[in-house]
Amino acid sequence: MLKRLESYFEFTRLGTNWRTEILAGVTTFLTMAYIVLVNPSILSQAGMPLAAVTAATCLSAAFGSILMGVVAKYPIALAPGMGLNAYFAYVVCLKMHIPWQTALGAVFLSGIIFLALTAGGIRQMILRAIPHELYASVASGIGLFIAFIGFRNAGLVVGDPETLVTLGNIRNPTTSLALFGLILMVALEVKKVRGAILIGVLTTTGLAWALGLVHWAPVAGGFSSLSATAFQLDIRGALNKGLLEIVFVFFFVDLFDNLGTLVAVTKRAGLISPDHTIPRLSRILFADATATVFGSLTGTSTVTSYVESTAGVAAGGRSGVTAIVTGLLFLCAIGAAPFVGIVPPAATAPALILVGSLMLSTVSEIHWHNPLVAVPSFLTLVLIPFTYSIANGLGFGVIAWAVLHLATGKFRKQDWLLYVLAVLFLARFVYLGVN
Repeated sequence: MLKRLESYFEFTRLGTNWRTEILAGVTTFLTMAYIVLVNPSILSQAGMPLAAVTAATCLSAAFGSILMGVVAKYPIALAPGMGLNAYFAYVVCLKMHIPWQTALGAVFLSGIIFLALTAGGIRQMILRAIPHELYASVASGIGLFIAFIGFRNAGLVVGDPETLVTLGNIRNPTTSLALFGLILMVALEVKKVRGAILIGVLTTTGLAWALGLVHWAPVAGGFSSLSATAFQLDIRGALNKGLLEIVFVFFFVDLFDNLGTLVAVTKRAGLISPDHTIPRLSRILFADATATVFGSLTGTSTVTSYVESTAGVAAGGRSGVTAIVTGLLFLCAIGAAPFVGIVPPAATAPALILVGSLMLSTVSEIHWHNPLVAVPSFLTLVLIPFTYSIANGLGFGVIAWAVLHLATGKFRKQDWLLYVLAVLFLARFVYLGVN
């Protein structure tokens, strides 16, 4: 049986083994386990039951990650997306006064649109329409993005009313501990120690507990609580209230956040083909779309691919087993939800910083001497972390690419879909500005 599984997941071709894949899956879970606490706290403000959303978060992450691993065979984990959950709670439910049941119906409809576009090959066409130079800038931009998140979680970068951000206090115990964790992980990585990131996370967690720096409070959870949100979505209400613009936002942001994450993870893992195509792309997109539909049925906002998957890839994960292990850990987290918060941000922040630095290697693929390539790539690279959004960075990059090529007479008829995407992105930015 093990030999058959190794053959199915192509262990030999990918140069991996069970130990590496399991360690990578654990590493990915540890870097994104915060979602078990953060997602329910956000959605509960829309009136959703906290315990039920906690269970739905774990279950949808488990389903999406395992489906991705089994069907698409990629080391990409999924969970309810940050940003989209805030839009769901603060804009749709609180500002627009839409019941959360109706909002879940809108998420369901966006997932169905995903599935339809995937079945029709439209999402695959969109991915192929984006120039491969922008892929490289997206991957590097996401590297800066997750490194910035790591710096913030570590307290090394803090907010400032005059300069927006500034250096934090390195004498802060949490910051000092995070820097120690970073040094440890880099040292282990240099020594080629397998599971370097996981060892660093666990060691830093142990020190944080020993120094009394972990302030952990149990949260509710469990399968029994799921009934309060499962199948409570109101699809008819979403259609009757004319929530097409809300469905469009859920669809549009998730589409390009997902494509950006997909490109970043596959490039980091070396899984993109020489012709810049991604093998089994349809299966990846199918898993993502199905996970969103499943998430709406269980009672949570849009489920999407997580950029923290790059932490598992950096730990050696190359096959779908990594995602399956992450999914199984999320499944276990349903019953162990009260204990998920035992890993402090000081332990996971160094992992994000390290992985972010490693992802910047793709900048060498960009032709910086050519302004037609350099300017769109630069805008994509910097606006992902500066606007805290993968979709925003990619959007400006696509618009700049289209405008510059039109202005210089470099327009090609075969690139028509890229220009359609540029118009859609521009319409999105105008819509966001109006609202």
